[in-house]
Amino acid sequence: MSNQKKRNFQIEAFKHRVVVDPKYAEKTWNILEHAIHEIYNHNASGLSFEELYRNAYNMVLHKFGDKLYSGLVTTMTSHLKEISKSIEDAQGGLFLEELHRKWDDHNKALQMIRDILMYMDRTYIPSTQKTPVHELGMNLWRDNIIHSGKIQTRLLNTLLELVLKERTGEVINRGLMRNIIKMLMDLGSSVYQGDFERPFLEVSAEFYRGESQKFIECCDCGDYLKKAERRLNEEMERVTHYLDAQSETKITNVVEKEMIANHMVRLIQMENSGLVNMLLDDKYEDLGRMYVLFRRVQDGLLKIREVMTSHIRETGKQLVTDPERLKDPVEFVQRLLDEKDKYDNIITLSFNNDKTFQNALNSSFEYFINLNARSPEFISLFVDEKLRKGLKGVSEEDVEIILDKVMMLFRYLQEKDVFEKYYKQHLAKRLLSGKTVSDDAERSLIVKLKTECGYQFTSKLEGMFTDMKTSQDTMHGFYASHPELGDGPTLTVQVLTTGSWPTQPSATCNLPAEMSVLCEKFRSYYLGTHTGRRLSWQTNMGTADIKATFGKGQKHELNVSTYQMCVLMLFNNADRLNYKEIEQATEIPASDLKRCLQSMACVKGKNVLRKEPMSKDIGEDDAFFVNDKFTSKFYKVKIGTVVAQKESEPEKQETRQRVEEDRKPQIEAAIVRIMKSRRQLDHNNIIAEVTKQLQSRFLANPTEIKKRIESLIERDFLERDNSDRKLYRYLA
Repeated sequence: MSNQKKRNFQIEAFKHRVVVDPKYAEKTWNILEHAIHEIYNHNASGLSFEELYRNAYNMVLHKFGDKLYSGLVTTMTSHLKEISKSIEDAQGGLFLEELHRKWDDHNKALQMIRDILMYMDRTYIPSTQKTPVHELGMNLWRDNIIHSGKIQTRLLNTLLELVLKERTGEVINRGLMRNIIKMLMDLGSSVYQGDFERPFLEVSAEFYRGESQKFIECCDCGDYLKKAERRLNEEMERVTHYLDAQSETKITNVVEKEMIANHMVRLIQMENSGLVNMLLDDKYEDLGRMYVLFRRVQDGLLKIREVMTSHIRETGKQLVTDPERLKDPVEFVQRLLDEKDKYDNIITLSFNNDKTFQNALNSSFEYFINLNARSPEFISLFVDEKLRKGLKGVSEEDVEIILDKVMMLFRYLQEKDVFEKYYKQHLAKRLLSGKTVSDDAERSLIVKLKTECGYQFTSKLEGMFTDMKTSQDTMHGFYASHPELGDGPTLTVQVLTTGSWPTQPSATCNLPAEMSVLCEKFRSYYLGTHTGRRLSWQTNMGTADIKATFGKGQKHELNVSTYQMCVLMLFNNADRLNYKEIEQATEIPASDLKRCLQSMACVKGKNVLRKEPMSKDIGEDDAFFVNDKFTSKFYKVKIGTVVAQKESEPEKQETRQRVEEDRKPQIEAAIVRIMKSRRQLDHNNIIAEVTKQLQSRFLANPTEIKKRIESLIERDFLERDNSDRKLYRYLA
C-alpha cells in the first residue's frame, strides 16, 4: 500500500461562466420588500418564509448583499416614520399606550425579518462589519421614534409627570410605566440614562429639597425621620416595580442627601425632640430610625456618637459631682448602674449593638466616674450593702447579674487599688460580724476580681476566708481541751493573719473579769499549739451576746459590740456612772466610747441606758443609768454602733495616705522590671512604660514616679548618664 503512488485532487472552475439575469436582483428585492411591507401591515400569514429565506440567501450568494442591506434600511425607516406620526397623533393618556403597542409590533416584525435575513446576518454582516438586523431595528426605532423632535420631550415629561403623581399619592398604571422604561433599557443603557434617568434624578433632587424644607419647618425630629424613611422605602419600591435595578443606589443617594445629609445637624439638635430628648425619653424606635437613616450618609453615625458622648459625659459629671447625690453612696452607685443599663438598652435595641457606640459609652463612663475621688469607696460600699442584706432571697442568676454590673463599674476605675483597700475593710467587717448573705456570692466576686486583676489582687482576700475556716477548727480544739468551760460564758475567737486583714491600731480595753480569764486560757492554748506566734486582741472588732433583766423582770438578749459589753457589764455593780468613771474603768478610746454610749442611750427603741441631761450628743459631764423602762417586742435586740457609713474626712485622708504608701513599692518594682530588660532608658519613656504597666491597678502620678527614680538612684539600683542627665542606666 505504501508503494502506491499518491494522487493529488484538484478542483477546477467551470469551463463556461454562469451568467445571472441582470434583473434578478431587482425582482428578488421587490419580493422581499413586499414581504417586509406585509409584515409591518400585519398580513404575514400568507407569506412563505421558506421561499423568502431562499430569495434572501440567493441575493447574498450572488453578491447582492449591499442592495439587500440598504433596501432593508430604507424600507424600515419609511415604516418607522409612519409609526412616528401615529404615535405623535395619540392624545393624553393614549400616548404611552400607542407607543408601547407600536413598540411591540416593531419587535414582532423585527423578529420575522431577522428570520428571513438570517443568512445575511450570519455571513454578509460580519464580513462587512455592518450592524446586525436586530440591532439595526433597535437603532432605527431609537433614531426615528424616541429621538424624534415631537416625541422625545413629550415622552420624558409624561414619565416624570407620572412619577410626580405617584409621589403625591395618586395611583398610576405601573405596568405601562414598566413596559416603557424597559423599552428605553432595551435600546441601550445610554438611552435609558440620557433620555430618562439623568433628568429623573435632577427632578427628584429638586422635589425632595423642597419637601424636606417644608417638613423640617413643621415636624418634630421623630416625625421628620418617619417621613424620610417612608420616602426612602417608596423610592426603593419604585425601582423594584418599574425602574432599572442600577438606579436604586442613585435615587436613594438623592433622597439621603436632600432629606438627611443636608439637615443632619439641625435634626440632631432640634429643640424638644432632637437626639438628647430621644435619649432622655428612651425613644427606642425613633433612635433606631435615626441610626438606620444616618448610617446611610457620610459621618452620620459620627455626629450621633459625638452628641451622645457629650450628653452622657455632661449628665454623668452632674451625677458624680452633685453634693446631694453623694450623701447616700448606695443610691449613688445604683444611679450609675441605672444610667449604664439605660444606655446599654439604647445601644442594643436602637443602635444594632454597634461596637463604636459601646466604646463611646465605656469611655464616657470611665471619664466621669473618675472625676469623683470617692467612686472606689462608694462602689465598695454598694457591694457591702448588697452582700450584707441586699441580696437576701435573690436567685443565683440575679446575684451574678448584679455582681457583673459591679465589675463593669470596677473596670472603669483608674484607682483600682483604692477600691481594694475599701473592699478589704468592708469584707473584714462582714466576715467578722457574720453578716454576709452568701459565701458563694462573696467567693464569686473574688473570682471575678481575680480574673480582672490577677492573683496578686485577691490573694489577701482569699487569705481572709482561709483564716475564718482555720479559726473554726481552732475553737473546736480549744473547747475539746477545756471541757470544764461548758457552763460559763462562751468565747469565740477569730485568729487573723496580720498581713491579710486591714490593719487597725489595736486599742487597749479592760475586759470584764469573767472574759479576761477566758481570753487568757485561749492565749495559753493557742501559743501552746502554735510556736513562734504572737497574739494581740482586736477588741474594737468584736461582738458579744449578753442576757439582761430590766425593771418588772423583763428579760432580753442583747447583741452588742465588745466595747458596749464592757460598758454594760459595769452596771452589774453600780446604778449610776458618769462618763469619766466609764472611761476610766474601760479605757476605751474617747471617740469609740462616745459612739457606743450614744447608740445605747440616744437611739429610740435601743435605749437600754438613760442619760442625764438628755441630748443627742455625749458630753464629758453626762451621767448614765440602766433604763428600767426599756421594752422591746423582740427577745433578741441588736444594738448597733452609731457609725458613719462613709468615711469622715480624717479617715479618708488616712486611707489615701495608706494607699499612697502601698503604691511606692509597686512603682519601684515596675521601674526595676523595665530597666532590667532595657538596661538604659530616657526619663519620658520610663514614665510612659511605668504608667502603662500599672494602669490595671492605678494611674501612676509622674511626680511620684520621678521621686521613686530618685530613691532608686540613691540606693544604687540606677544611675544617671554623665553626658545626658535624662538618661538612666540599670546597675546590676
